[in-house]
Parts: sequence; structure tokens; C-alpha cells
Amino acid sequence: MEYSLICMACGLKYQMGYKSQICKCGGILEVNYKSRIKIPKSESFWDYQDCLPTSKYKRLMLGGTRMLEADEKNLILKLELYNPTRSFKDRGSVIEAAKAREYGYKTLAVASTGNMAYSLSYYSKIYEIKAHVFISKSASRDKIYNIMKTHDAVLHKVNGDFSNAQAEAILYARKNSAFLAGDYCYRKEGQKTLAYEIITQCENVRQIIVPVGNATLISGIYKGLCEMKASGNISSLPRLIAVQAEKCAPLAKAFNNNSRIVYEKPRTAADAIAVGMPTFGNQAIEAIRNTKGMALTITEKEMVKRQQQLYEKYGILAELASSAVLAAYYKMQNTEKGKTVAIISGGNV
Repeated sequence: MEYSLICMACGLKYQMGYKSQICKCGGILEVNYKSRIKIPKSESFWDYQDCLPTSKYKRLMLGGTRMLEADEKNLILKLELYNPTRSFKDRGSVIEAAKAREYGYKTLAVASTGNMAYSLSYYSKIYEIKAHVFISKSASRDKIYNIMKTHDAVLHKVNGDFSNAQAEAILYARKNSAFLAGDYCYRKEGQKTLAYEIITQCENVRQIIVPVGNATLISGIYKGLCEMKASGNISSLPRLIAVQAEKCAPLAKAFNNNSRIVYEKPRTAADAIAVGMPTFGNQAIEAIRNTKGMALTITEKEMVKRQQQLYEKYGILAELASSAVLAAYYKMQNTEKGKTVAIISGGNV
């Protein structure tokens, strides 16, 4: 599929041969396809290849994850922990690793709170690219072990949170001519396939509950839904419900206060959504507003309670970020007649 890249900050346009995910002004780029996307009715990730920005893929096992009908009224759980590295991050990582290989890079740099580093290290090894991972010293020890021992990534431990790690990853990529991966446009393209699958697998979807850290996932889902509407797959957009931890909720606070997003130091144990300044925050707010959705915050106690419930009731070993979406379901005054899909985003506990 032919496309161009458009800067969301300055409007500058690049052709598809541009080998970066960041504009020369520093703004994030958006993939803009030159023709209307035709989305097949399929549950296979690779059947969506014509809707994605490269054809240089190895057909690896990912996507097509299960949906589980919960005991709660009209609730469906989308189980992204059935991806190879047990999180939704694989959908974007395979695109980024393929693009890095397509552009001839031998190394890439990425900042992460854990799951993305684990995922990108996995796909980088498959595509014979050396991954340099920038992660907080306080990150999960188990996730750090998986990154180092399983996938041969080079680990750079950073003082501070994700925002500090991201700054160091950008600097490393610039100095060492490495491909800058992470929460950028190509990852967003891979993650939009979640919208395709949800609509294909479940009829009458009225709401989608999404855990939010850097807001790439909810922005990607929104883009996927808009593409489905434009192609005639759906007639209206489901509401998007953003969920953040109460101890790190910059997007939810901005949305609910109708204000700009302000950095907030993460203090939550839900490391997968512990992002103080979401890269796709403004796009996420637009997505929530345009679908008449909402943004909710969940306490640490609520997340732990629903984490236990997912395990005891369904045998699902989910991260706190995943259990937050179940907590959000209970917190909402659910008057929708259709289905509510909650994304169980990862299971690396």
C-alpha cells in the first residue's frame, strides 16, 4: 500500500522512502495512504497486509487473539496476552522491525516500561537487528531478565521514568544512526489491527475499553475504526473508553478538565501504563471526543482486586494495566445495549 508521512506538528509531508518516524521539526508522523483501504473480513493478522505500510514481512505467528465472553453482562474480553511475547505490543513491533530491516538498519533504539522492549527485542532478533533498549532502573526485574537473556538485546538502564528513557533513546539513535522505534507511526499502524479483529470477531460492539499509557493503542484503534467506517465495514464508531491508573493519569485529567496534558510523575505499580507524558495524548483525546467516549482512573486497590478476579474466575494471569479495564467496566454506568469489549493488553506479571 503506497503512503506518505505527514507531521502532526508542522504539516510537512514525506514520501514513503523517508527513513525515520520523527519529523525534522521533532513532531510525530502519521501514515497517510494514497488510496482508500479495503479491509478484509478476517481474524488473521497477515490478511491485513494490504492495510499496512510494508510488504517485507516474515509471516510470524501473532494476532488473531481469542475473545472470551465474560460472565459480566455484555462484556467480551480480548485476550492480547496470547501474542508471542504476551502483549499487544507484538502487533506494532513486527511492523517496526520489518521497516528497520527494509531501510537497511542494523541497530534500533527503543524506550520502554517493559513490554515493548521485550517485544521489540524478540522481533529484532528474528530480523537480525541489534536492539538497544532504554528502560528505567526501577522496571520489572522479570521483564528485564526476559529482554537480556532471551533476545540478546543491549540494555541501557536509565535514571528516571519512561520520559527520561525516551529522551535517551532518541539521542542514541541520532548519534549512532540507529532506527528509532517505539510509540510512533509504524507501531500505531500495527496496533490498529486490533480494531479490525474486534469488529470481525464480535457483532454489535458499542464500546471498547482500552488501557492507556503512551496512548498509541487507543489512537491506533481509533484509526482502524475510522478506516473500517470509510471502507463500509461499519456504519458508526464504538465509544472509546480510556483507562489510566489514578497514580498516573495525565490524559484522563486533561480530558475530564478540558485542559492541556501536563506531565505527571508515574507513581503506579501498573508499569505498562506508567507514562507521565503520552506521545499520542492529543490524538487520544480527539479519539475519545469523536466517539463520545470517556476517560476513567482506577486505584491501585481496584486493579489488584480485578487482577485476582481475572485469575480466579477465568484463569487469566493479567498485568495490572489489563485488570484496570475490568475495573473500569464495573466503575462505568453501563447503559449500552450492545457489546463492551475490554482489551486484556498483556500478561507479563
